[in-house]
Amino acid sequence: MDKMINKVPAVTLTFWGIKILATTVGETAADYLATTLNLGLTITSYIMAAILLLVLVFQFRAKKLVPGIYWGAVVLLSIVGTLISDNLVDNLGVALSTTSIIFGSALIVVFVWWYVSERTLSVHKIDTTRREFFYWAAILFTFSLGTSAGDLISESSGLGYAYATLLFAAVIGLIFLAYKYLKMNSILAFWLAYILTRPLGASLGDLLSQQSKVGGLGLGTTVTSIVFLLTILSLVIYLTVNEKKQSLLNA
Repeated sequence: MDKMINKVPAVTLTFWGIKILATTVGETAADYLATTLNLGLTITSYIMAAILLLVLVFQFRAKKLVPGIYWGAVVLLSIVGTLISDNLVDNLGVALSTTSIIFGSALIVVFVWWYVSERTLSVHKIDTTRREFFYWAAILFTFSLGTSAGDLISESSGLGYAYATLLFAAVIGLIFLAYKYLKMNSILAFWLAYILTRPLGASLGDLLSQQSKVGGLGLGTTVTSIVFLLTILSLVIYLTVNEKKQSLLNA
């Protein structure tokens, strides 16, 4: 199988920052399109799935990391992953506990299949098309799982958006400490943190956008989505410029 340059960004603070911003947008943008624009979950799902497939075509055709395409795919996967969960819960009446189990099981299947096929789950070695398929499948299910689990904890449990945000942030902090000082496996730590950034971002998005009567700050999905999208765009532009500078220096 033809090798290519690893197509996942370096795992830095910028990486995690954009990831959390993207997950927040996934929550607020899905609500904005389906509710504020009154497109409904079904139509919104079809539109966003079509756009996602188009972006993934460009992502798979690229032979190296292109920050704009990569992060565009992440944002769209965040939105689509949210919509998949919302469709099951809101349209089909599936319980959040059930969808959490379904997506968790699907993610485990992807990881097992990935490891059996490639003998690694490292995001530093996404250098073949097959590994990239596994990677994006895992990303999709982390978003859907994070949406269901996040809603289950923050809404169904009555914990509330603010405390749920703090809870997920604290757990991610503990994972970092375990990796840093207790020698937790780096791949395990990455994927645990990656999964948990989804409910963290979702809870943060709801905290900012929802009305105060349900525990939010009342900024609305429009303002929250625009602010976070512009922040993501700024960071991606920075990464793109930096990538070009590095290419010129290495030429």
